[in-house]
Amino acid sequence: MTSTAQPVTGYDTVIASTTSPRSASSAPSAYFTDEDYRRFHARAAGYDAENAFFIEDFEELRAVGYLRAAVPAEFGGRGLTLSELAREQRQLAYWAPATALAVNMHLYWTGPAAALTASGAQDLTWLLSSIRDGQVFAAGHGERGNDVGLDDSVVQAVPQPDGSYLVNGRKTFTSLSPVWDTLGIHARDDSDPANPAIVHLFVARDQPGIRTEDTWDTLGVRATRSDDTILENVRAEAATVVGRHAPGAPYPSYINGILGWYLPLVSNVYFGIARRALDLAIESAQTRASLIPGVAGHAAKPAIQRQIAEAEIQLDAAFALLETATRDADAGIDHGAWAVPRLFAAKEFTTRTAKQVVDIAVQVVGASSVSRRNKLERLYRDVRTGQLHPPNTDAILDVIGRTALGLLP
Repeated sequence: MTSTAQPVTGYDTVIASTTSPRSASSAPSAYFTDEDYRRFHARAAGYDAENAFFIEDFEELRAVGYLRAAVPAEFGGRGLTLSELAREQRQLAYWAPATALAVNMHLYWTGPAAALTASGAQDLTWLLSSIRDGQVFAAGHGERGNDVGLDDSVVQAVPQPDGSYLVNGRKTFTSLSPVWDTLGIHARDDSDPANPAIVHLFVARDQPGIRTEDTWDTLGVRATRSDDTILENVRAEAATVVGRHAPGAPYPSYINGILGWYLPLVSNVYFGIARRALDLAIESAQTRASLIPGVAGHAAKPAIQRQIAEAEIQLDAAFALLETATRDADAGIDHGAWAVPRLFAAKEFTTRTAKQVVDIAVQVVGASSVSRRNKLERLYRDVRTGQLHPPNTDAILDVIGRTALGLLP
């Protein structure tokens, strides 16, 4: 696939290397140069227009070892902490949102696997070895008709005598559909009707009965190619079962671990989108002329200054929340009953804030921002999906509200 995007110019060339909280990252990238980011950015519009997978970006990410970023050195990675990887992700999202979002669905499996294996709490050496050997992991948790996420499943897992499962059903929004090798899923085991269970396991793409259905033609983040995956008597080997619990019961360690990485990482992607949009709005205000007598330009208008100020305040708050969440996770701080609600809050606040900031950016730039030729038009569409990622707004508010009121066990 050949991208139709045009090379970046002007403000696009300067942001990523700064170190202030206003930037997309608070540290230089461990993997990419400004030239790399400009190359990713130049392809983003073409991927979006063609509804095409980000294949050139993906091959570059794989070639530099980015898929192993959080994997320990003995498995070919750099062992990045959650905070370090979150900063990488928001900087990548600043330049290529769909690329960052899709690769996120591989990355969040890796950090918790490394941590649990190192501590001896759970041996996930097979997963780390698979990633070292080039396997691409993806997430298969979305399901039609399932409004409780990981607490239950409409996909069936039938246990076999050797400990494996045969899986039947449909998974939606399977990011990385063109390239994944191993899909992490959850499914329902009803073999004991009195004690149903949710099992968390992995299926390999080369197993019979797996097929991809081309369903992805969406408003935003189009390059993720999150098509549906159909599973018809697909075998999940016993060794790949990583957790089991009753419907609605607390999650096992690895599942809690991936939530602890997924939520901050996906939030940082949407932060990167919003930071980019606001920076484009600032540049527009600084260069746009005004015909109002005595007004030097758009940036001189008090209304514009107030809008920019409001957006900066919102982004600084989101930045502080994200940095605190990942720093606490890296330090092993135990927030008790509030551990998961705090992560939910960070995700909800950041994705909601990102949408509000992009809306402000569109207002600052004006009518030209909705032109397909304007980068803001794509960012406006991309940011809309943030609050829809599971857990969505309704689920998050339910959990936080019940926690605050002491209604959760």
